[in-house]
Amino acid sequence: MSWWLIGVMSGTSLDGIDLALTRLHPEHGIELVDAECLPFSPELHNELKTLCQPGSDEIRRAGLAGQAWAERTARGIHALLARQQLKPEQILAIGSHGQTIRHHPELGFSVQIGAPALLAERCRIQVVSDFRSRDLAAGGEGAPLVPAFHQWLLEDPEHTRAVINIGGFANLTLLRPGQTVVGFDSGPGNILLDAWIQRHQGQAFDKGGRWAASGTSDLELVSQLLADPYFSRSAPKSTGREYFNAHWLEQQLQAFAKQLPEADVQASLLELTAQSIATALDSQASDCRSVYICGGGAANIRLLERLSDLLSPLEVHTTAAVGVDPDWMEAMAFAWLAWRCLQGQSGNLPAVTGASGPRVLGAVYPG
Repeated sequence: MSWWLIGVMSGTSLDGIDLALTRLHPEHGIELVDAECLPFSPELHNELKTLCQPGSDEIRRAGLAGQAWAERTARGIHALLARQQLKPEQILAIGSHGQTIRHHPELGFSVQIGAPALLAERCRIQVVSDFRSRDLAAGGEGAPLVPAFHQWLLEDPEHTRAVINIGGFANLTLLRPGQTVVGFDSGPGNILLDAWIQRHQGQAFDKGGRWAASGTSDLELVSQLLADPYFSRSAPKSTGREYFNAHWLEQQLQAFAKQLPEADVQASLLELTAQSIATALDSQASDCRSVYICGGGAANIRLLERLSDLLSPLEVHTTAAVGVDPDWMEAMAFAWLAWRCLQGQSGNLPAVTGASGPRVLGAVYPG
C-alpha cells in the first residue's frame, strides 16, 4: 500500500513556501513526484520577518499573516494537484509545518503560524500541523525534527553517515548503524549571510556564494564569532532568529577591533557557518565516512568548497547522491511526519530533542 501526501515547509530563511507532492511507500521509501517553491509577496515577507521580533499588535498581525500564508499555500496546492491531475480526495494529508515566528525552547514554547484549519477548508484535505508542541510539552527542544526522517530514509546498515540541512540555520544528523541518532542545530546557516547581503547589496541571498568568494575571511573575526556560548553548548540544542540575527551581528561587529570591507564580512560569515558545522561534526563523528548536504545551502558553491576543505578526507556530497533532491528534503520530512501522526507513531527522537520519550507529533484538522 502507498499514500499520496503533501509536505509544506517555509523555513527561517523566509525565501518562500516549499510544497512537496510525495508518494509514500512505508516499506520502500518516499518518492518526490512534484514540487514547487511559492514566493512570498513583499508585504507578507516583510510582515513575517517583522513578527520574528517583539512589536505592537502582534496577535492581530500574526493572525492575519497566518491566514495569508494559508491562502497562498492553498492556491499552490490546487495548482500542484491540477498539474498532476489528482483530486483532493486522493491525498491522505497535508503535513504543514507553518512559519516559525518565535522559538523559545528554554521557555517551553515555539510558535508556528499558518492557519491549518483554513488550509484544510480551502483544500478539502486533512491537515496535520503543530508538530513541535508535543515534543516541547515532554521537555524537548521541539527541534530539530528532520533527523527522524533522515534515519528512516537514509540510514546505512554498514557505514556512518552525516546529513547536514543548511537553511536559515544548520542542523546536523549523525546516523551510526545500530546506534542512537545524534542531531542538533550547529548554528547559523544562511541567516547572517542573507541579512548582510540584503543590507549591502540589496540581494535576497548570495547566489552560489559568489560575493563571499570575492572577499577574504578574517580569522580574528571568525574566532570572535565562534566564541559565542551557543557553539560550546552541549546537545540537545536548537536555535533561531531570536538568537542569531542582524542585531547579534551588529553587536559582534561593533565589538571587533577593526572595520572590514563588506565582502570580507560576508566571507567571514560564510566561514562561521562552515567552521561551526565542521567543528560540530568533528566532535561527534570520528568514524563518519560521508557527509550529505541538503537545504538552500546546498546551492552555495563556495560554502560546499569550504566544507569539503574543512572536512577532508570525508566525502562531501549533496543528498542528490543518495537519491533525494536537496531542495525538498524538509518539505518531504513533514509529509512523512504527517503520515507518522496519522498512523499513531512517534515522530521525535528523544536523544535529539531532549524530550522525556517518543511522542506522536501533530494536530489533525479534518478536510
